[in-house]
Amino acid sequence: MRVPVPPPREAEAPTRPATRTTRATAVAGLAAVLAAGLVPAVLAGASPAVAATPAYSWGNVEIVGGGFVPGIVYNQSEKGLVYARTDIGGAYRLDQTTKRWVPLLDGVGWDDWGHNGVLSLATDPVNPNNVYVAAGMYTNSWDPNNGAILRSSDRGATWKKTALPFKVGGNMPGRGMGERLQVDPNDNRVLYFGTEGGNGLWRSTDSGVTWAKVTTFPNAGNYVADPSDPNGYLTGNQGVVWVTFDPTSGTKGSPTKTIYVGVADKDNNVYRSTDAGATWSRVAGQPTGFIPHKGVFDAKGKQLYVATSDTGGPYDGGHGDIWRLDAATGTWTNISPLPSTSSDQYYGYSGLTIDRQHPDTIMAVTQISWWPDIIVYRSTDRGATWSRIWDFNGYPSRTDRYTQDISGAPWLDFGKQAVAPETSPKLGWMTESFEIDPFDSNSFLYGTGATIYGGSNLTAWDTGGKVAIGVKAQGLEETAVLDIAAPPGSTELLSALGDIAGFVHTDITKVPSKSIGTAPVHSSELGIDFAEKAPATMVRVGNAESGVSRIGVSTSGGSSWWAGQEPPGVTGAGTVAMAADGSRIVWSPTGAGVHVSTTFGSSWAKSTGVPVGARVESDRVNPLKFYAWSAGTFYTSTDGGATFTASAATGLPTAAARFGAVFGREGDLWLAGGETNGTYGLWHSTNGGTSFTKLTGVAEADTIGFGKAAPGTTYPALYSSAKVGGVRGIYRSIDAGASWVRINDDQHQWGHTNETISGDPDVYGRVYVGTNGRGVIVGNLTGTDPTTTPTPTVTPTPTVTPTPTVTPTPTVTPTPTVTPTPTPTPTPTPSPTTTVVPTGCKVSYTTSDWPTGFTASVKITNAGTAPVNGWKLTFQLTAGQQVTNGWSGVFSQSGSLVTVTNAAWNGTIPGTGSVELGFNGSHTGQNPKATSFTLNGQVCGS
Repeated sequence: MRVPVPPPREAEAPTRPATRTTRATAVAGLAAVLAAGLVPAVLAGASPAVAATPAYSWGNVEIVGGGFVPGIVYNQSEKGLVYARTDIGGAYRLDQTTKRWVPLLDGVGWDDWGHNGVLSLATDPVNPNNVYVAAGMYTNSWDPNNGAILRSSDRGATWKKTALPFKVGGNMPGRGMGERLQVDPNDNRVLYFGTEGGNGLWRSTDSGVTWAKVTTFPNAGNYVADPSDPNGYLTGNQGVVWVTFDPTSGTKGSPTKTIYVGVADKDNNVYRSTDAGATWSRVAGQPTGFIPHKGVFDAKGKQLYVATSDTGGPYDGGHGDIWRLDAATGTWTNISPLPSTSSDQYYGYSGLTIDRQHPDTIMAVTQISWWPDIIVYRSTDRGATWSRIWDFNGYPSRTDRYTQDISGAPWLDFGKQAVAPETSPKLGWMTESFEIDPFDSNSFLYGTGATIYGGSNLTAWDTGGKVAIGVKAQGLEETAVLDIAAPPGSTELLSALGDIAGFVHTDITKVPSKSIGTAPVHSSELGIDFAEKAPATMVRVGNAESGVSRIGVSTSGGSSWWAGQEPPGVTGAGTVAMAADGSRIVWSPTGAGVHVSTTFGSSWAKSTGVPVGARVESDRVNPLKFYAWSAGTFYTSTDGGATFTASAATGLPTAAARFGAVFGREGDLWLAGGETNGTYGLWHSTNGGTSFTKLTGVAEADTIGFGKAAPGTTYPALYSSAKVGGVRGIYRSIDAGASWVRINDDQHQWGHTNETISGDPDVYGRVYVGTNGRGVIVGNLTGTDPTTTPTPTVTPTPTVTPTPTVTPTPTVTPTPTVTPTPTPTPTPTPSPTTTVVPTGCKVSYTTSDWPTGFTASVKITNAGTAPVNGWKLTFQLTAGQQVTNGWSGVFSQSGSLVTVTNAAWNGTIPGTGSVELGFNGSHTGQNPKATSFTLNGQVCGS
């Protein structure tokens, strides 16, 4: 069964307020191909031989971060021991020597993939070798499995598991609250776990081996984000959200007597036990109306600090307070920097921390301030007074108490220019965990929706200096990988990722300087492809805001992109394929059906013979061949995507499938997919999809990729996330599927790997594996391949894929007059020889605004019947607005006059046709519509 697509995790900072290891050493000196031979046939009824596992090293393509880090947890007794938990990418421990995070849960396998979601993590203050994880990803139907408590006695190197009788939601609403899982600081045999879903408070008294519900705990919580959500994602009770101890109330070796517990219940949110958890009572006088995100106890001052918000987060939160409880007197004091009663407040609080060396100092972070930025608050007098990490200095100017260095992940500015009061990059968003090192008042770390920031001079804040903030996420790779492609030549990898668009890697050991998701701006890329014979020509499709094209094209190897037009009816990105020579694009967007463009996306023609929603791919040799699959039927086009013909092949999976064409071999196709208890496996075609042969020895396969052939062979190496011989893993074949070797091991599984895979066309043995939360894994062959002798004995003619009696020949198979090799020139500016004055034109202009900026969508319609070849649009912005960046045209501005000339690919506006373009702009409070539109000097109507 394929993993349901998880809900979006907000990684990229919005442009306006929201309401809502490393690459191994390159394999050098590989032997040249020495002999040619026939491709072995692996046919129905023959079981591929399985060879011994070769030696592989595993690491990550370097991106650095890329996802939400809801929790950072320091050990309270050993200096330098710190962990990070992620919502879909497992847990990490910081290596203080390398300053890189070490992944701890790569052994999570296919069947328990959800255990890469970490709802809470606890490090043992008595024996620092012990660490515990509350694992599970979803509490609704998306994850079929219950959660588990994982325990390690070697700091996460190895784990043992205790299954729980309920689900755990590491990627559910409320996941930033905590920590829910805690070890008793006096008796480390005792652990507590606050659960979701009405399951209450649980306890272990044998170091996490067994667990039982604390039946005397009176409140399982009642807060639900949205009880009407049809997906069940927002309907869960967020439950018991944190546990904290007063360590002074116990003695070493005996359970701590005083324990505080936070509950997602706006009326009854803090409970206390004074008899080691035997009985519990609601703490008297407590504040109500909010949810306690964080509860931190200061053992020196005997005070409990609680940060609250009006929702469970992590995406939302509009009001809240910070409270201090004097445990000795029972007095609650509202110490909020800006109280919830203030009309200026638009956020709650989280990210609460105490300086354990100087506990008069506390800090907290807004939950949630999308715009203009998060606000970090600091108090050195237990909340009596506060200062902000930045302040307004005459709106929109800011005075900052920090400097920020993103050289460790320079893409974190997302290609955006700063427009005051917003900065680029932002300090963060979704910062539910801000932690001061308990042994060093200057050292700190905090998580965001895309990275970990930190620094080592925090106390400079108190003396008028600036706190130096930098990227501290090296080694932590937390992207959801939706597609990858490995071109031949200087570019090593293209990636399409959830939340942060994706990257072009010319060196997989280095962080790219920018994301590909700009101009057009995409949050998540869903697909990416390149021209096999002209690899600098690329196309990507992804999710975009209203008015922004979902397709981007590059002829410069991804150094610059432009937005293509969209055919009518597009509602989603779908899949995309680039012709082998870059001469055309076939796009299958959601909602609109399959279309083909021979103009780099500036115009489209609807394809025929292929259903809406089909997955599309290109032949890697013949630029006029494209392929499609939908609901068990395979389709082939031999006229460049204009028409498709259904294959007579039967027996293909009707559920989800991935397929691809082998580079260097026209018509050579592999298809992987299916579902448990249904048709599932791997199929091969050598005739362009006319017939397929199923490899019965491969019981399940979800991905297929191709890489450089092994020395002494000519057929490209195959890679697949598959099940062979009853074992799930990453497999490789160097003999066209006659035999397979598992190249990963049980310590390197990465949960579900069902989305995408690719070999490297230039390095034999290298494989890139897309994961759902652990980024792009790269494996390199480090030893020699074991010898395998495949013995398929029968070569039958496949009966399930009959050859059709008729192979229709299209009436016309046009050959492009010119097959250009696009020149990699960023944003080409044409120089048309003739300027045509239209006989009439109309311009539609709409904007989406926020307090200091806007996105404009412009549609130019040629009202005449003759085409306009080469166009220049002018208009006026009358209120001081400034264009900050544009797409689908070349923009310039002089005062209020904006001039846009066409791009190379959309210079012709057909008679009665139209082109669309857009731009981002800034304003100072007013943003009236643009006026005085002219097209090539002709005044246009609206």
